[in-house]
Amino acid sequence: MAEVKTYQQDLSRVADLLPNLSGNILITGSTGLIGGCLVDLLMRHSHCNVYALGRNSQRAAKRFGVYHDDSRFHFLQHDICLPLDTDLDFDYIIHAASNASPNFFQQQPVEVMRSNIEGLCHLVEYGLQHKMRRMVYVSSGEIYGECNDSIFTESASGYIDILSPRACYPSSKRAAETLCAAYCQEYGSDIVIARPCHTYGPFFTESDNRVYAQFIRNVLNGEDIVMKSLGQQYRSWIYVVDCAAALLLLLEKGKRGEAYNIANEESNITIRQLAEKTAAIAGRKVVMDITDGGNTTPISRAIFSTVKLESLGWHPLFTIDEGLRHTIEAMR
Repeated sequence: MAEVKTYQQDLSRVADLLPNLSGNILITGSTGLIGGCLVDLLMRHSHCNVYALGRNSQRAAKRFGVYHDDSRFHFLQHDICLPLDTDLDFDYIIHAASNASPNFFQQQPVEVMRSNIEGLCHLVEYGLQHKMRRMVYVSSGEIYGECNDSIFTESASGYIDILSPRACYPSSKRAAETLCAAYCQEYGSDIVIARPCHTYGPFFTESDNRVYAQFIRNVLNGEDIVMKSLGQQYRSWIYVVDCAAALLLLLEKGKRGEAYNIANEESNITIRQLAEKTAAIAGRKVVMDITDGGNTTPISRAIFSTVKLESLGWHPLFTIDEGLRHTIEAMR
């Protein structure tokens, strides 16, 4: 229990930064990394009725068992590719549902695109009919594409190879952001867009094959981390508790129709450095096994400016060393 308590203490550390929300709030993608953390924060530090939406009831029962007897918690089993089949009024929606794991980009690019675009339409249309006050759409820093050596501000737009099936994710996220802007203009919707950088933390799903998840699985299994590339890709990273706190702040203070980066500017490191930090925490080592020519990731550098978000009074609380250590401890 001591290991999980560390994550719970992290939730308490950001509590003072959270808005005083009440009413009904819907969290889509609730069993995912970011969605699950949002549910935890809201259940511990708000007065909202929390509606956690997801496709997998068994995963939800395992992830949210602690809230089983809490009258404020409700799980809705649903696929956002279909219209919502309830008649509840949601004051707020945080739309965090998306297949963000690279294996889905290769195996189901059509489904990735359709869920990102159709899912957003279903939710906004529902909100327009059911008294939604505001939505935060969780987009992705991948929408920036390859911007050479520049730092990503919210006005940046880099190159994406639109004919690559791998573009299913960033291209559909870009389209979804434009849909948000269109709904704001044409129908008067109140939507704020969030662009998280690479986010890590505990309780990621078993299908998540992003590098941080693979590294953590390795060390938890008592294995060394085997690098298949030089790991020179340079990234902004953020601990999921900081990310979830930022999303709730945007729900309160973000400007309608605008986008905000979410990142920790002091957690900019290469994937190789991420592997080394993760291995060191668990007393393991990094082993290089490059047999295919190394790095094939299309984005070599993804560094985010957070000046716009910080202007709302937000700042991250956790270093990458703290976040990685607490992630590993929680999942033990």
